[in-house]
Amino acid sequence: MTRNAGTIDRALRIIVGLVLLSLIFIGPKTLWGLVGLIPLATGLMGSCPAYSLLGISTCPMKRN
Repeated sequence: MTRNAGTIDRALRIIVGLVLLSLIFIGPKTLWGLVGLIPLATGLMGSCPAYSLLGISTCPMKRN
């Protein structure tokens, strides 16, 4: 998979993922917090399948 998520995008995804996962343990304690696995995984991998489908990239271009 090619990287298509930039540094800020990845950091925000990881933060949002962790916040959503915390809903399992703190707050309403529902399993809806497992949705946080999606942004957490895409943030850690640096690749978003939805971005690939839409042709979007927030990753800066590599210059030679």
